[in-house]
Amino acid sequence: MHDRIPNVVMSYPGDFYPSYLAIKAKGSTINESLQNVEKTWQEFLPAQPFDYFFMDEYFNNLHKSEMRTGKVLGIFSILALFIASLGLFGLSSFISEQRTKEIGIRKVMGSSISGILYLLSKQFTRWVLIANIIAWPIAYYLMDKWLLNFEYRIEINILLFLFAGLFSILIALATISFQTIKAASANPANSLRYE
Repeated sequence: MHDRIPNVVMSYPGDFYPSYLAIKAKGSTINESLQNVEKTWQEFLPAQPFDYFFMDEYFNNLHKSEMRTGKVLGIFSILALFIASLGLFGLSSFISEQRTKEIGIRKVMGSSISGILYLLSKQFTRWVLIANIIAWPIAYYLMDKWLLNFEYRIEINILLFLFAGLFSILIALATISFQTIKAASANPANSLRYE
């Protein structure tokens, strides 16, 4: 750690003529370094063409397909969340419209707004939990198969699934909260006169 590392050439032990040489150059002197390396290459191996590439570009290209797949999946996930939220909003509007008289009777009998919110939200939360329980094994299987393509891979943690389940419940509750609060805070006299 105290001494400067000298210039080194590394090659595979069994190869007499290695396929590639790795050369480190400073960013400000890349063109000059390339010219010097090409001149030296032509001096020792004039029959072999001088071909080069940059390692940072090579490593970036290795994961370009995964990055592109991640972007596409992210866009489709946001689109799926938006469509699902629209469906939940419509369903909560429909259910609160159907249960207007029941909500009015519950309010007259002394039920609080939070109690009515709990009653209406419980129905949606149950279905979101069932959907998560069905989706978790499928998602685990697909993620595990995809991760088998990598030599160095992460382990799938159950906390990831729990976080996704909690997030989906929060999105569902946020989506239906407008309609449920509107239905729960309506005047019971109007809702009893509804039919």
